[in-house]
Order: sequence, then C-alpha cells, then structure tokens
Amino acid sequence: VQLQASGGGLVQAGGSLSVSCTTSGIHFSNADMAWYRQPPGLRRELVASITWRGDTNYADSVKGRFTISRDNSKNTVYLQMTGLKAEDTAVYYCNTRIYWRDYWGQGTQVTVSS
Repeated sequence: VQLQASGGGLVQAGGSLSVSCTTSGIHFSNADMAWYRQPPGLRRELVASITWRGDTNYADSVKGRFTISRDNSKNTVYLQMTGLKAEDTAVYYCNTRIYWRDYWGQGTQVTVSS
C-alpha cells in the first residue's frame, strides 16, 4: 500500500491551494479516504473524509472553505483549499484504513503567510 501526497506549498492568507494523494496497492474505489493535518507542535487532526460512495465530512474549522473529492479512475483523492488562513499551516497527510490498520502518505507541507 502506498499513498503519495503532493501539491503543498506557500500561499498568502486568503489564497487557494490544492493537494492530491495518489494511491497504489488498494482497491481505491472501495476505500474510504481522509485528509489529516498536523500543525507545528500540535497533534494530528482530521480535516476531511470521503467514503467510497462519495459522502463527505469536514472539520468545523474548514467547512465552507475546503473540498475533498476523489477520482476513482486515477486512484486519487484531492483536497481543494480556499480562503486559507495562517492557522491552516500544517503538514497535510492522506489516510486510508484497511481492516482497522491505518495507512499514511508521507505528508505535504502547506504554509500560509499572513
């Protein structure tokens, strides 16, 4: 199982950025996927999730600003982020759970300058 995240970077507050996570070794179309983030010095937290059917869920702090989506033909999950704030600065990780075991991507840094 491999999850390869990409697309992070530096953006000014109020700007937009998208991150993506391409997977291999899993039946992606049957997998629930999620994005987590870990701000500096803080615990990893759930940002958004999407079930295999496409149902989505968001942390209150990102509702209305972030959108999670998936493309089963590309085995890829996306996180589109708009209205970025300094507090969104974190390492973003994609995640899937298979038979109660968590798999993580390597993380991609998102830095929002104020």
